[in-house]
Amino acid sequence: MFLYTGAVKALHPADFLKLLHEYNFASHPLLLNLVATTLPWAEVFCGGLLLLGVAVRGTALLLLLQLAAFTVAVSGRALAIQAAGGLPFCAIRFDCGCGVGEVNICGKLLENGFLILLAALLLVVRADKWALRHDIARPCRSSSLISPRPS
Repeated sequence: MFLYTGAVKALHPADFLKLLHEYNFASHPLLLNLVATTLPWAEVFCGGLLLLGVAVRGTALLLLLQLAAFTVAVSGRALAIQAAGGLPFCAIRFDCGCGVGEVNICGKLLENGFLILLAALLLVVRADKWALRHDIARPCRSSSLISPRPS
């Protein structure tokens, strides 16, 4: 998921920058440009690391922090839309900047909650057996591959 959504944002940084403007979290254009150009690639990189099973716990921690911050930002924006328009919270739909277009806010918050739970799970369990790396590079358990030196 992070590979896909990060790639969509990375390939269209101007569109992602426009969506970031709607959150009003930073007024300095340099900071917004930096986030719009680096955050998508960080997502792609983290998604690749998780898929390969490399630095799983560290990657899960980074994604957990990103997801938590994003969830707070999306919730705040949805609450502002609700206050301005008087819509029921779960009826609110907007493009949150996640790379998949317009989403229902309640569905997005549930999805983020699930991803946060998965990232937290990766922090506490041994995750390498579920990784692609585990299937590709299994350690050799046989000592017969090492031949003794002749005397």
